[in-house]
Parts: sequence; structure tokens; C-alpha cells
Amino acid sequence: MKKIQILPSILGTDYDALPLVCEDFEKAGADQIHIDVMDGIFVKNVSFSPATVQSCKLSSSLPLNVHLMVNDPLDLISDYVAVGADTIHVHIESDCDIYTTLRKIKDNKKIAGITINPESSIETILPLIDKKLVDEVLIMTVNPGLGGQEYMPEVESKISIIRKRFPHLDITVDGGINDISIGTAAAKGANRFVVGSYLFSLKNFQSGISNLRSIAELNYNHSP
Repeated sequence: MKKIQILPSILGTDYDALPLVCEDFEKAGADQIHIDVMDGIFVKNVSFSPATVQSCKLSSSLPLNVHLMVNDPLDLISDYVAVGADTIHVHIESDCDIYTTLRKIKDNKKIAGITINPESSIETILPLIDKKLVDEVLIMTVNPGLGGQEYMPEVESKISIIRKRFPHLDITVDGGINDISIGTAAAKGANRFVVGSYLFSLKNFQSGISNLRSIAELNYNHSP
């Protein structure tokens, strides 16, 4: 069984509050911190920067999972490596040489993730996994760029395809994850879960993360 991981997202956090929020996530038992970077081009909103990653790095020992929702991520890889990103996800839909971009992440000894939007065909990322350019797949279960959206269950077929074909690959889902959707995503084979709005709606991060982990572990299906 792949290890179940809960990755709180800081998307809705004020920059000044980041140090305390990161500390709280670590105390609550989170596995990684998820950081969404938006350039206002690939998606409409703008959020976070290398300075954000650096602030999180100084505030917590948790691995930093950076999701680049940007039009051309290639030139940004070095910046996020320099400030301590542990995993860097890039979108298959971005306007870059995806092979060169993923190789650059791996050449810098970082975990390379490929992200796919709900409307994109799963076939677009399979060659990258086959060529071992990808350590992790991030499947968007909402349209990227805005927190608080509802989970899209129709995307679950992508999780199943990846899990059956690549049983040892880490599969992350991002968007609309709560105490219901985490169970259905886990049942399809996802083992890492980005949680944002739902977690912040709870009074206690620790009990929320523990409950989500238990639900995912109970429902997780890793059968190829």
C-alpha cells in the first residue's frame, strides 16, 4: 500500500500569517505543505512567489510541494530550487518544452510532478511516465486557479487509469477534497491529497488531518 499523505494548501492564507500556519500544519501531522504559484496568465489569479516558499522553509521542516500554475515554468525552476522546493509540479497544458522542464527538475535532484487539468486527455501524460521523467502525477479535480470549488467526480477515471498502469506511482489529487471526496478518490487509487478550504473550515487542524487520513486509508484501492 502506498503511504497516504495529507498536503494542506496555503492558497487562502495571508502572507503575514504563513509562518504560524506552517507551524500549525506541522504540529497537526501534515505530511507536506502545498504551495500554488499562479502567474495571472495560465490562470486568471496571481499568487505566491519564491519568497513564499522561502518563508515556509524557514517556518517548518515539512517538505514543500510547489505547484506551478504558470504559462512557462522552465525559467522558474531554478528559482524554486534555490528557495527549497522539494517537489515541483508543472502542467502538461503549459507553454514549454515539457521534457526539458521535467529533466531540469530531476537534474536538480527534486521530485518531478506532472499535473493534468480536468479537460485534458490522460493520454497526454502517459509517455512522460513511461520515459521515467515523472515521479508523481497531480490530477486536478477542479479547474485550476481558484480555491473553494466543488470536486469533479468525473475526473476519477484518470486516477484509475494511472493506478492500474503504474501501481507504484504516487498519485495526488487537488481540488474540492473533503471528508467525502477523499474517500472516493482513494477508492480509485489516489494516495496523496491536497486539502485547502475544507481544512480551514475546521476548528482543529490536527483532528481534521487525522480524520481525513483515516478515511483515505480505509478506502484506498491500490489494486492494479
